[in-house]
Amino acid sequence: MISGRLQNGLETARLVWSQLPSSDEPESAAAEGEEVFGPRVNGGVESLDYEVIENYAYREEQAKRGRFYVGYSVMVKWFFALLIGIGTGVAAIFINLAVENFSGWKFSLTFSIIQHSYFAGFLVYTLFNLALVMSSVYIVTHFAPAAAGSGIPEIKGYLNGVDAPGILLFRTLIGKIFGSIGSVGGGLALGKEGPLVHTGACIASLLGQGGSTKYHLSLRWLQVFKSDRDRRDLVTCGCAAGVAAAFRAPVGGVLFALEEVTSWWRSQLMWRVFFTSAVVAVVVRSAMNWCKSGKCGHFGSGGFIIWDISGGQDDYSFQELLPMAIIGVIGGLLGALFNQLTLYITYWRRIYLHKKGNRVKIIEVCLVSLITSFISFGLPLLRSCSPCPVTEANSAIECPRPPGTYGNYVNFHCAKDKKEYNDLATIFFNTQDDAIRNLFSAKTIHEYSAQSLLTFLVMFYSLAVVTFGTAVPAGQFVPGIMIGSTYGRLVGMFVVTYYKKLNVEEGTYALLGAASFLGGSMRMTVSLCVIMVEITNNLKLLPLIMLVLLISKAVGDAFNEGLYEEQARLRGIPLLETRPKQYMRNMTAREACRNQKVVYFSRVVKVADVVSVLQSNKHNGFPVVERGHNGEMRVIGLILRSHLLVLLESKTDFQNSPFPCDGSMPIRHNFSDFVKPVSSKGLSIEKIHLTRDDLDMYIDLGPFLNPCPYIVPEDMSLSKVYNLFRQLGLRHIFVVPRASHVIGLITRKDLLMEENEDSATLELQSTSVRAQQPDRRPTYRQGETEHPLLNSLLIETQH
Repeated sequence: MISGRLQNGLETARLVWSQLPSSDEPESAAAEGEEVFGPRVNGGVESLDYEVIENYAYREEQAKRGRFYVGYSVMVKWFFALLIGIGTGVAAIFINLAVENFSGWKFSLTFSIIQHSYFAGFLVYTLFNLALVMSSVYIVTHFAPAAAGSGIPEIKGYLNGVDAPGILLFRTLIGKIFGSIGSVGGGLALGKEGPLVHTGACIASLLGQGGSTKYHLSLRWLQVFKSDRDRRDLVTCGCAAGVAAAFRAPVGGVLFALEEVTSWWRSQLMWRVFFTSAVVAVVVRSAMNWCKSGKCGHFGSGGFIIWDISGGQDDYSFQELLPMAIIGVIGGLLGALFNQLTLYITYWRRIYLHKKGNRVKIIEVCLVSLITSFISFGLPLLRSCSPCPVTEANSAIECPRPPGTYGNYVNFHCAKDKKEYNDLATIFFNTQDDAIRNLFSAKTIHEYSAQSLLTFLVMFYSLAVVTFGTAVPAGQFVPGIMIGSTYGRLVGMFVVTYYKKLNVEEGTYALLGAASFLGGSMRMTVSLCVIMVEITNNLKLLPLIMLVLLISKAVGDAFNEGLYEEQARLRGIPLLETRPKQYMRNMTAREACRNQKVVYFSRVVKVADVVSVLQSNKHNGFPVVERGHNGEMRVIGLILRSHLLVLLESKTDFQNSPFPCDGSMPIRHNFSDFVKPVSSKGLSIEKIHLTRDDLDMYIDLGPFLNPCPYIVPEDMSLSKVYNLFRQLGLRHIFVVPRASHVIGLITRKDLLMEENEDSATLELQSTSVRAQQPDRRPTYRQGETEHPLLNSLLIETQH
């Protein structure tokens, strides 16, 4: 009976949850079969060309490279990793110094004024916050629209193979840095850690393209990496550097890039990412040591996050595992609810509010700032002060704090002649980093009352939901940690009350609550676990953090996807998930493309036909076919839309003859001519002007096509095609009929040939058809049969 009621309860809960709004389907801005998607942001996203286009220009460039080029390329990549680490570290230092100083000036001025008038202090506090928030939203709306939000969904989409317009531009970088200073310094319920990931990615991308040509900040000697694949590796280093700079967690940054944002990984990239994170850690540590001399203004223990709780709870008992598991369940439920509410509000905001223009966006953010200031200043006034606890003589904790300073035991609206503090003001009248440090702090049992923690939890949770999605740079790491640490400390208070004989620290439960909420919202496990250990400097809590993360993620996955996946879908970014859908196992490649109309070119095509196809279709890749000796049409390669536009604009390869060139004509293009700009705009057919004589000319596409695209048979399962597509980072894949003939079979042994072996005399045992002995039939291994329709080909690619 109990199990039946439990099952009915779960079904009812799922039914109610399913009635809540979910993400909208992305609007298709392209015709059927296209790969240009219509998001809710300005412009459409476009797939990236991670596959190497092995056309004549590419092979000619490879042939010109000497024996030292490989070593030179490796050195340049490591040098760029060094520059990315230094640049991201400097940006993080600037953002942290600015936020800490603005917050310090704000709190010092407010505390000095409230000694005379609380109303005047409220006005100054509100106007200070409003001015900072106004600067942030103005920068985003009028200068860098792509800087809004955390930027992690867009960067995750980029590393998944999808490029959204404007996300890696120079103005986006500037908007992210200064917008984060205004929004975080203005006291909004958001953080700077997510935007720092986007900042690191922008720095990496700008270094990879040699700077910004629009703002005349381009350096030719930096323009080394010209392919989407190389830029992808740099952006991966930038993401890891952003996390390392935000949390001072270099290992966590590497794992975050591996687990959360990248879809493709290799060992060489691992070392460069690790080196970049280490450089960031050194730069940030050097800046902190320099700031200890008092040269950084109000910059104190806050800013660069290290919530040291190494002096807290050293051990735990079996009895505590139950309340810790409860923390995991609460984190999963609140995290899933947070994702669903933010999804609903963001959807409503995009459909009904933000379409009315930038003025509405500015008014919205200003109203959120006023509400936040009113709540954070007004609620502590309603709380009565508490007497300071009796502390040890050598304790480093001072109660109450002197006016104008912030930390534990803030004196706000308390009697001046008594040792009292306001526990709710201790949370609100601190920077978020210091507030979390107070919640995590050890030896401060009963510093906060349950009423204050519950009040703060409800209000800050609501503010975080409403603030997320506004037109300012907004991260959710630190707000999530604040939410989780609040209810975690509440559970810790319950444990202290009922398990009086245990050595229990409320700060330890606050840490576990923070981990549980982040796991329930963002659905990260390994990277988040390492980050939490690094920022708390307490390795003994690792098993407990692992426990609550696994529970919170499992509970959250029962209701919806992670925060970044939901927001990416809302923005129309088509992410390829780690695993294919279940229905794909019962579908074939032919069934997946049965409704598509294939648009192809002949090898020699008329210019007018190319223009007509490009104007009537939005496809970015076209098969190129040629009639064989038996009269059948066969595919000879793939030509990209961007390459066709380059050929049409240059006009140097136009010819009068409708026949293929015999190879004597020189190729007038090099590989760099076909490089797409990072801005993702590139050429368009509307901007190319051709005369009537030009339209009557012909183009031989043979030297410019990719002669070896990836091909799958029509009866291959769609799940297998999905894995191939995602793991290789492809943009196009051809589906061909099954009929074919055997020309060879490549095995592992063939791919392990030594360079010094003579390939002309090398005998591949039972692996290929021997051209030297045409009268002899190919050999087959035991269990293999000759099949005239089988054509097996293995191509080795370097990522």
